[in-house]
Parts: sequence; structure tokens; C-alpha cells
Amino acid sequence: MKKNISRKNFIKNSAFGLAGVALTDFSGIHILKNRKDSINVGFIGTGHRGQGLIHTIKNSNINQLNVSAVCDIMPDNLAGGLKRAGENATSFTDYRRMLDDKSIDAVFITTPIFEHFPMAMNAISAGKHIYLEKTMTTNIEQAVLLAKKMKGIKKQVLQIGHQYRYYEMFPRLKSLITENLIGQITRIECQYNRNSDWESGYCKDPKTGKIVNWRMYQHLSGGVLGELSSHQIDVVNWLLGATPEKVSAMGDINFYKDGRTCWDNVHAVYGYANGVKMNVISILSNEFDGYRIRLYGNEGTLEVGRNKATLFVERKKKEKIILDGVTGATKEALDNGTGLNVYTDNEGKDPSVYALEAFAESILTGKKVFADAEKGKQTAISVHLGNNAVKSGKTEYWKKEYDS
Repeated sequence: MKKNISRKNFIKNSAFGLAGVALTDFSGIHILKNRKDSINVGFIGTGHRGQGLIHTIKNSNINQLNVSAVCDIMPDNLAGGLKRAGENATSFTDYRRMLDDKSIDAVFITTPIFEHFPMAMNAISAGKHIYLEKTMTTNIEQAVLLAKKMKGIKKQVLQIGHQYRYYEMFPRLKSLITENLIGQITRIECQYNRNSDWESGYCKDPKTGKIVNWRMYQHLSGGVLGELSSHQIDVVNWLLGATPEKVSAMGDINFYKDGRTCWDNVHAVYGYANGVKMNVISILSNEFDGYRIRLYGNEGTLEVGRNKATLFVERKKKEKIILDGVTGATKEALDNGTGLNVYTDNEGKDPSVYALEAFAESILTGKKVFADAEKGKQTAISVHLGNNAVKSGKTEYWKKEYDS
């Protein structure tokens, strides 16, 4: 017997019924706009990402975050960071001296991945609040140790830079999935491709040449899984409410023959409970349709881009829907397979803004961090299992001790 679903109920339970989804749990803007508190923050690492976040803080009027200090070992980066921060900012070339500065309340660690673990451990010991860029660490052991270090610490904030957890599109998708809009998810596809050699520039000093181009070398980088796909892996772990049980992967250098050791392509399969499988592909030699997530359920599919999500309904679900009264555009979308718009960000707001607002809110109010050390650990381990699977040529498994 067909289930009659009125247009009112269909819209309520579909892409058009999203207005009521609460977003205040994912953004601090409602708390912050009426506060005049000031948090003195220092940036450890003022390369591209560090300067970008300083610019975002300034341009987005997150006034509670006062950039009072910058630190970098590269003169050009340090000069750029000072210019962004303003003339009243203090500069350091040794981050440990910044940590000793009692006037600094919080630090942003926006350095290459291989420096994340020691810097974060020292910042915790110094009593600073910390915004630590992804991926949290360069290996599984470090991720476990860092998460353990934060356990039991109540007054310090450690937030990992998985900003898409705070981007309003994904809480809405999480709600739709929880409400069973696409049915039982059995398969997920993630793609994050670029056409880039990842070379940051020629460096005459052999001592710093590899550091400048750190993304190209395995002992300094998380590779394409750590630098690109970690965002999608993190979001999928959250949407599923689970971590992968096992990972198989292949990768190599099939295009850039320039002495790098990081693979320029990786193809991985992540296995979750109940047989859910996620294909993760990342390559550096072609950017066509570069960023995409697809979640396949038995009643529908969600296709997710950077700032847009589309719902495709399976034929058997369409047959349950009474279309009388549905707009012509909606009926056409259901009939011709173009899909129904679930979310479009017309403002083009940087997802980092939401994450920065939440960081300030957690410091000021004591609110629990959403992308905390435990979540960062889970994503880091997921990334490193993929990299380890490429190296070993074997399936890598999640171990019980990772959850302790």
C-alpha cells in the first residue's frame, strides 16, 4: 500500500524544511555579538594559513580575538604576519618565548603538521588555550598521547581546525540523515582533487628548502589524505557517528617526478560498521569536479559540494510521494533527476569564521568544544590508517586501545 505523504509533510521532512534546524550549538555568533571581552591570541606560524586566519579574524569582526603576537622562523612569513596583525603586535622567532608571555591567553598553531604535536604539548603545559590546525598529528601514537594529555583538563580549550564541523550546511545534513531522509546509508564517495605540484617556491638554503615545501615529504606531511581529504573524513565520521573499522589503500607518485616522497595520488576504501564503505580519492594532477562528497542511501542520495548540497530521491521513494500541489519546479526536479536543493550558501561565508567564533565562545563561556582533542584524534587516526595501508600494502585495522 502506498503511503500518502502530503506536500506539507514532504516539505517539512525534505530539503525545504531546514529553517528550523538549530545552529547555535555550532556557532558562537549569538553569544559573541554582545560581549566586549578580549582574548589576546598569538599565532605560531604565519605562512599562508596563519596569515589567512589573521585576515579572517580582522575582516569578520571577531573582536573578542585580539591578535597581539606572531611567531615564525621565516623572515618573510614573520613580516607578513606582523603586517596582518597590526603595528601593536609583538613578534617572536622562538614559539617557546611566546608561550612564556603571560599576557597571551591563547595560541593558534598554524605550522606544518610535523610541528603540531610538540608545540601543542608545550602549549598545554604553558596553560594556553589552543586552536590547533588539522591534521592534529603526524602519526597515531602522537594523536593518542595528545588526546590523553587533554583528558581531565577543564579550564583550557583545545580546538582542532576541522572547521567544516561548524559550517552550517553540515549540521543541517546531519539532521536530514538522522531523520532518515535518504534511508540507510551503505556507500559514501569522497573526492578532493587539485592540479598543483604543491611546491611553495624555490629556497636557496638547503636547511630550510624542505621545510618551505614540507607538503611534498612524508616525514613532514600527512600527504593528500592529511592535507586535503582529512576534512571529508572528519565530516563523514561525524555524520555517521562512527570511526572506520578498517582501511585499504593504494597510492604512488605517477606524475610529479621531482624528488618528492609524498604520493601525488591516493585511492582508499574505509570500512565502517554494518558494511558501510567510503571511497576516498585525492589526486594532484587533475582538478576536474575537484571537491565532492556523495552519501548513498536506499531511498536517496546527498551530493555535497563546498557550499551546496543536493538531494536525489530514489524511484521507490518518489512513488510514495503524492505530488499534487508540489510546485512544477519540484516535480520536474524529481522526475528528471536534477535533484532538490538542500542547501546553498549565497553569502559565501568562510567556514573558518564559524570555527573561530566557536573558539572564542568556548574560552569565554566554558562551552564544550565540538572539534575537541578526542574528535581530532579520531580523524587523525583515520587519516594515518589510510597512509599506513598504502605503505604496508595491507588492510589496516582500528585498535581498541585507540579509544582509551
